[in-house]
Amino acid sequence: MGLTKTRNIGIAAHIDAGKTTVTERILFYTGTTRKMGEVHDGAATMDFMKQEQERGITIASAAISCIWADHNINIIDTPGHVDFTIEVERSMRVLDGIVAVFCAVGGVEAQSETVWGQADRYHVPRFAFVNKMDRQGADFFDVVKQLDDVLEANAIPFQMPIGAEENLKGIIDLVEMRAMFFPDGEVQVVDIPAELLEEAQQWRENLVEKLAEFDDHVAELFLEGKEVSAEVIKEATRDCVLRNVFTPCFCGSAYRNIGVQPLLDAVVAYMPSPLVKGTVVGDDVYDAEKKHRRHPEGDDPFCALAFKIIHDPYVGQQTFVRTYSGKLKAGDKVYNATTRKSERVSRILRIKAKDRIEMDEVGPGDIVAFIGLKNTYTGHTLCNEDAPLLLESVVIPNPVISVAATTKTRKELEKMHISLRKMTLEDPSFTVRTDERTNETIIAGMGELHLEIIVDRLKEEFGVECTVGEPSVEYKETITKPIQHEHRHVKQTGGKGQFAHTVMVVEPNPGNGFEFVNGIVGGVIPREYIPSVRKGIEDALAHGVLADFNVVDVKVTLIDGSFHAVDSSEMAFRVCGRQCFVDAFKKASPQLLEPIMKVDIATPDDYIGDLVGDLNRRRGKVHSMRRFRKGSQKINAEVPLMEMFGYATSVRSMSSGRAAYGMEMKCFSPLPESLKEKVLEAARKRMEARNAG
Repeated sequence: MGLTKTRNIGIAAHIDAGKTTVTERILFYTGTTRKMGEVHDGAATMDFMKQEQERGITIASAAISCIWADHNINIIDTPGHVDFTIEVERSMRVLDGIVAVFCAVGGVEAQSETVWGQADRYHVPRFAFVNKMDRQGADFFDVVKQLDDVLEANAIPFQMPIGAEENLKGIIDLVEMRAMFFPDGEVQVVDIPAELLEEAQQWRENLVEKLAEFDDHVAELFLEGKEVSAEVIKEATRDCVLRNVFTPCFCGSAYRNIGVQPLLDAVVAYMPSPLVKGTVVGDDVYDAEKKHRRHPEGDDPFCALAFKIIHDPYVGQQTFVRTYSGKLKAGDKVYNATTRKSERVSRILRIKAKDRIEMDEVGPGDIVAFIGLKNTYTGHTLCNEDAPLLLESVVIPNPVISVAATTKTRKELEKMHISLRKMTLEDPSFTVRTDERTNETIIAGMGELHLEIIVDRLKEEFGVECTVGEPSVEYKETITKPIQHEHRHVKQTGGKGQFAHTVMVVEPNPGNGFEFVNGIVGGVIPREYIPSVRKGIEDALAHGVLADFNVVDVKVTLIDGSFHAVDSSEMAFRVCGRQCFVDAFKKASPQLLEPIMKVDIATPDDYIGDLVGDLNRRRGKVHSMRRFRKGSQKINAEVPLMEMFGYATSVRSMSSGRAAYGMEMKCFSPLPESLKEKVLEAARKRMEARNAG
């Protein structure tokens, strides 16, 4: 099956939109599974982790292949919960298209906006599937309007429902102008019922009129009053989806087996193949200004991106890759352009959830798992050593919440560290560090559920018994003004002494992370000691200066210094580099950054006043309120994370249990000076308590 008949797609959505149920129905109707897996009874094919089955949510993205209409469709089912957004992020990086699933009642939710933004970042073509049309309060056209109002999706209905809520019976295909019913899950195509024909014609005209805005051929036919055929619409839509100029919208109820087969038809008809998606561009390994192109062809140099790591107890590390060009055989060596080292791929596997299919060779457009790679991680580029390049990596979000983990014995502690290292390779959105002041292990992640899953996996999967403290906010440290500072490290304690001398400029670097510039000329500091200076600075970044919070967004330029022919060493310059940076940081008007959450509250009108007032008391900023169904509105706000602990109880209390909310990380923002000392004092007390314990 060639590249023209390959589709690499993802299923993405807000939590509880029915995304996994959609995927399960796709697998059943394509003949990939013999039984429909259900999320509610823990039998979903794609949710194979124990934690997924127990909680009824998707935690890790899962890949599977299926066949529909003589096309090979590689599907990645992604999590909907905001705590596992890294799974969506790295999937978006390698997909050729996504089906964004929306609940017909809830519409566009907070996580929907995040998913849409991630798709925008990687220019991923997409269309929308409005699911749960059988639910009370379902409104297809209102959700389409929300797609326009909130996401600026330029949404165009390609279908309309026949009935809604408990009266949902089928759908009308506005392209072919035919009705579809789904008795016993089978597709029955009939003429459009007479009572719906006029409305269907109006929506078909709307489709053609909007399509004419983006396609010259359709515009010409439309202006001349000529009939626009289904084939013309399909051809124009394929082009427009590839260019991301509008979003085709479909509808149904996956749980009731309505609308799934037409959705698959749309994937085949409108989603681009790897061949159509085309050429990828990467940076030269040695010169970032120089670019290299790779075409989706077998005779081009091999090029692939590693986007996910899984440690399997039977086969070892599985490195999931998306290939863009060239071919690679099992047993071949591959060059990691990120680490500049070669590794051997011992086996190539096509993964179907739990199942593995051995492959002799991989080519352009494939999504597979490599076995045998030990030092390849998320975001690394794999290629031919004689034709290296660096592809765009994967954006890794900053953790916002942390817990301290302890064990009873040193043996358990070592076991915990090994296990956590494996999990950080699988999930780069959580970090592990040791608090040097208390010797505690600090686990930081994207939310309380994220950390809960990590601790649960430690116990269930790795057999590590540990206790964790109360969650706390992961603040960041930075500076607000530039400073030049000098430090001499001199130590004479008998025997060989230690000497190092550094002069550095430390300045703010907003939004650009840590940057180190070697400005040494004339060899005043030998070249072999420069990496040690940088390492010392990185030590300080990791463990904080004001408290135990990571330092971010600083630029350090090493401009001068000196050394001693006998007493200087790599360790001396590492110690000197760290202390010089710490002293400079304290003089550069340091500042704490706090995580700000985007909060989306759906509430009946009666409780809006109380909820908005409560948000104001939590230092929240309400940005908008919009009606999303009769008698109910959505409040969109930004609130500091430190003010959101216990919020679930407050919302239930203020709304008599009728309001619901979701929240996700928005950004880091300066903590008000009035709260800075309070936060630092609390951090000091935690450290003192841990030391005392």
